[in-house]
Amino acid sequence: MLLAYACGFAMVALLHGLDETLGVIAGVLNVVFGIYFCRHLAFAVAAARWAENDMLAADVGLTSWTPSVAVFVGCKNEELVVDGMVTALLALDYPADRLTLVVVDDGSDDTTGARLDAWAAREQRLRVLHRPPGSGGGKSGALNEALHLVDAEIAVVFDADHEPDPTALRRLVRHFRDPVVGAVMGRCVIRNGRDSQMASTVFVDFLSGYLVNEYGRQALFELPAYGGANCAVRMSTLRGLGGWNPHTVTEDTDLTLRVLMAGQRVRYDLSAVDFEEAVVSAQRFWKQRYRWARGHQKCFRDYWRPLMRSPHLSLVEKVETTLFLLVYHVPLLCGLGLLLTVLRAFGIGDLPVVALLPLSMLLFVGPLAELSVGLLIGRVERRAAWRLLGFLPAFALSIWITTRAYL
Repeated sequence: MLLAYACGFAMVALLHGLDETLGVIAGVLNVVFGIYFCRHLAFAVAAARWAENDMLAADVGLTSWTPSVAVFVGCKNEELVVDGMVTALLALDYPADRLTLVVVDDGSDDTTGARLDAWAAREQRLRVLHRPPGSGGGKSGALNEALHLVDAEIAVVFDADHEPDPTALRRLVRHFRDPVVGAVMGRCVIRNGRDSQMASTVFVDFLSGYLVNEYGRQALFELPAYGGANCAVRMSTLRGLGGWNPHTVTEDTDLTLRVLMAGQRVRYDLSAVDFEEAVVSAQRFWKQRYRWARGHQKCFRDYWRPLMRSPHLSLVEKVETTLFLLVYHVPLLCGLGLLLTVLRAFGIGDLPVVALLPLSMLLFVGPLAELSVGLLIGRVERRAAWRLLGFLPAFALSIWITTRAYL
């Protein structure tokens, strides 16, 4: 495929000239970045207008409906955080006779399994499942094994480094009174944003992602994504879809698409909060975002055709879902746009420099608007605005990560 790209570009350049070919590519990129800029801006405006009011809204339906819930957590070598996670799970405000807690030790070779067994010996509410090393399937495989242990109406998933707010379960499950809702996503907040410059950058990124981007998709399209942690899914929906997909590295995006194409909806509740650990180094950032990029790119390849044929989504909803799936292709295109800008500076390409300004500016202005609104809604301290500067190297790193993932 890469060879086909290169040959196609070479043939077009020979037929029409290199300058004209690069000019057309730059024009197409301007259109793509313009679409994403309008999308970013619309999300920022929606969040600035309504998100804070929704966070402060009255608590409705928290106690009047309590379906049976199974909480699943997968753990692999999580000895540093497992105690805090179990403590938070046991503190969840939900009727004990309606709640099952299942933690899966996914082949850990540290003290995670022993710590979980010690907790289970003291707490009858906690069930521990041990998977042997090399069981396969990753997080999806672990969750699917836990799925066979319980019979509940709602499944709620947290990651091992997460500590949910005590009211998170009640806030998530109340949405399932609507029979069209198949999954619900809560809001994740970084709790270690001061640990390093990278953790500080991720802290701001999560403010933007959950208070602006996810909120905007809910407010404008009613199409938020199921995010893989601090999220709930209707058990009948999950079983009908065959559980979590063990053949993908982003089981959350995969499940989002399957829920939508099955005719059900995902909802987002920004008041259902849980706290998680951010990556603290560039190496761990690379590993995390590389996995996310490959997963999104694979989901796009796997599902764009059935998505376009789905009778359950309108044309606008199909377009928005496609833009969501392509979000990890955009930094790759940004790298291409920067390359075209550099070539034009050396006289290669037929567009004047002024025509490349939108190409250069739209790479940053849309995401910057989301990041800024996230800081405002999150009511962080004033000097946190300087953290926006950390996104320049992080953005450059993201261009390289997504390009590598695509290749």
